[in-house]
Amino acid sequence: MTKKKSSPVSLLDAALIKTALWGALAKLSPFVQWRNPVMFIVYIGSIFTTLLWLHALNAPEDASMRPAFVLAITVWLWFTVLFANFAEALAEGRSKAQAASLRGLRKETWAKKLKEPVHGAAFLPELATNLRRGDVVLVEAGDVIPLDGEVIEGVASVDESAITGESAPVVRESGGDFSAVTGGTRVLSDWLVVRVAVNPGESFLDRMIGMVEAAKRQKTPNEIALTILLVALTIVFLVVTVTLLPFSIFSVQASGAGTVVSLTALVDLLVCLIPTTIGGLLSAVGVAGMSRMMQANVIATSGRAVEAAGDVDVLLLDKTGTITHGNRQASAFLPAPGVSRARLARAALLASLADETPEGRSIVELARREGVQGQNPQGVKLVPFTAQTRMSGVDLPAGEGQPESAGTMLRKGAVLALAKHVEVLGGKMPQDVMSAADQVALRGSTPLAVADGNHVLGIVELKDIVKAGIKERFIELRRMGIKTVMITGDNKLTAAAIAAEAGVDDFLAEATPEDKLELIRKYQAEGRLVAMTGDGTNDAPALAQADVAVAMGSGTQAAKEAGNMVDLDSNPTKLLEVVETGKALLMTRGSLTTFSIANDVAKYFAIVPAIFVSTYPQLSALNVMQLASPSSAILSAVIFNALVIVFLIPLALRGVRYRPVGAAALLRRNLAIYGLGGLLVPFVGIKLIDWILVAVGLI
Repeated sequence: MTKKKSSPVSLLDAALIKTALWGALAKLSPFVQWRNPVMFIVYIGSIFTTLLWLHALNAPEDASMRPAFVLAITVWLWFTVLFANFAEALAEGRSKAQAASLRGLRKETWAKKLKEPVHGAAFLPELATNLRRGDVVLVEAGDVIPLDGEVIEGVASVDESAITGESAPVVRESGGDFSAVTGGTRVLSDWLVVRVAVNPGESFLDRMIGMVEAAKRQKTPNEIALTILLVALTIVFLVVTVTLLPFSIFSVQASGAGTVVSLTALVDLLVCLIPTTIGGLLSAVGVAGMSRMMQANVIATSGRAVEAAGDVDVLLLDKTGTITHGNRQASAFLPAPGVSRARLARAALLASLADETPEGRSIVELARREGVQGQNPQGVKLVPFTAQTRMSGVDLPAGEGQPESAGTMLRKGAVLALAKHVEVLGGKMPQDVMSAADQVALRGSTPLAVADGNHVLGIVELKDIVKAGIKERFIELRRMGIKTVMITGDNKLTAAAIAAEAGVDDFLAEATPEDKLELIRKYQAEGRLVAMTGDGTNDAPALAQADVAVAMGSGTQAAKEAGNMVDLDSNPTKLLEVVETGKALLMTRGSLTTFSIANDVAKYFAIVPAIFVSTYPQLSALNVMQLASPSSAILSAVIFNALVIVFLIPLALRGVRYRPVGAAALLRRNLAIYGLGGLLVPFVGIKLIDWILVAVGLI
C-alpha cells in the first residue's frame, strides 16, 4: 500500500513568497500591529525615527548624527517590522494554501435522495446543497458522496485519497467502526445507503478548511502567558531606555565632555534590547504548529489542542487497532464437555448474525468454513452487540406445538458478561469452560463464550497480534515522562498478556464507556493531562472529557464532534505523533525565546559603549568586539537584529526536532544550543556586519 501525500508547500515557493511579501506590507496597518505588543513598540520606533530623519534633513545642525545615518537606522527598523510581518504572512500563506487545496475538493454534487431509507426505494435527484441532516441518499459506483453521513446499508470501496492522501481505497460498511463516510469522497464499487449527518456548510471538509485557516487561529494559553512575559520585559527595557536620556544630559553637564545620546540611538537601543526576535516569530510559530498537524494528516480544531498535546502525561490507548493490528479473527471453537463442536459452531454463527463488528463476521466465516450452514431462521429476534452488554445474540422462536416460552436464547460475548447472563437465567459457568477461557487469555488471545439459554456451550478464540515496533514507541514515551494505559474490553488475563508484550505501564480491562470516563476523571483529579483516541459513539463521552481527544476520520460523527482533533488516516497510533508534534511546538517556542533573550547580551556590549563612550571613555573597555566606531556599532546591531528574524523563519515554521529524553536533558540541550548560541552568534554576526560596513565605506 503506497501513501501519496501531498508534500508540504516549500518555503522557497515563488507564489508563496510573493503572497507573503504583499501580506507583510498589508500588516503594516496599526490595527494589525497592535495585536503584537512587542513589535508594536518597534513599529512606533520606526515611525519616530522616520520623523527624526525628516527633522535632520531640515535642521542638520540640530541633529547629533548625520541624516544618512538616521535614515539607515530607520530603514532597518522598518525592515525589522516587515521581516516579522513576513514570517507571520509566510506561515499563514502555507495554511491558506492547504485550505485552498481543500476548497478545490468542493464541487457541485448531485445526490440520489431516497424516498424510503432502504436500498431499492425510489429516489429523486437533489443538489447536495439542498440536503439536510437526516436525509437518506443512495451512492453508487462512480458517485461522489454529497455530505458526511453514516452508512445504514451496503458495503463498498471508497476512494478517500483527496482527503487522506491514501491512494488505496477503503471499505465502508454499515455497522461497526467504519460506517462513517466523508463528503467529497468517491464510491469505486458497489453501493451505499447513507444517512446524512450534517447540514451544508457543516461538513467535515468545511470544518477542515476552517481549522487550517490561520486567520481564525486563537492564541493558546501558553502563547498568551509568553506574550505577557515579553510585554513585561519590553516595559522594563522601555523604562530603562527612557531614563538614559536625562542621565546622559546630566553626565555631559557634570563632566563637561562628550555629547548627549541621540534619540535615534536610544530607539535603536530599545529595539535591540526588547525581545524582538521571539516577538516577531511568536505568531508564526503558532500558525506553523497548526500547519504541521495538517501535514501529519491531523486536523486540530484549535491551537489549544495542539499545545495541550505537548503537555500530556497520560495516554489512553485502545488495544484493538492501536496496540494490536485490530483484525481479531476467530481461530478455533473450544466446546464445553458434552457439547459437540458442530453445535457450538452453529450457535456461535447464529449469535453473531447481529454482530456487525469484524470479530462477529469472522466467527460467521469460521463456522461456515467448518461446514455450518447458517441462514436467518424465520421469526428470529436479533440482539445486536453493544458496549454496555458486551454481548450479541438471537432469540429463536419456539418449535411447532411448543409454548412460546420454549424459544431459544443464543448469546455470544465476553466471558464475564455471559457468565452474569447465565446466572440471571439460573445457570452457572462450568469450571472447565472458565479454565479454557483462561488458557486462551494466557496465550494473548481473546476468549468469547457462547450460551444457549442458561447452558454454556463453549469458547470461541479470537487471535490478535501486537504491532511491530510499538514496544519501542512506549519506551520512548516513558523516557518522555508519559504514562501509557491500554484500554480494552478483554478480560484481565488477556489484557495482562497483551500489556506485558506491548510494554504499556498500565491497563484497564473489561472497560465500559463509563469506566473510560471514570479513569480519565481520576487522572485529571491528580492534576494530569490526559489524551486518548476513539472512533465510536460509545467513545464520545470519554473523548469529550479528555484534554486531547483524537477522533478517527473513519469514526462516527459523534466521535468527531466530541474530539478536538481528527486523524484523517484513522490510525490510532497517530496519537504518539500528535504528542511529539505538540512537544516540538512548545520546544520551538521555548528555544526561540531563549535565543532571543540571550541575544540581548551581545547587543548590550555593542550599543551601550557606543552611545556613552564620548562621555565616559573608560567604557571603551566594553567594546570587546572592537567595532570600528560608535555609529558602526549601533547600525551593525540594528541590522543584525533585523536579519536574525529572517534566518530563524525556517526554524519557526519547521519547528525544533523533538527528542524523547527527559526534561532535564532537554533543558540542558536547549541552554547549550539556543542559550549559548544566542550569546555567541550575535558577537560573530555584529562583528561581521561591522567589517562589511567599513569595507564598503558606509561608515
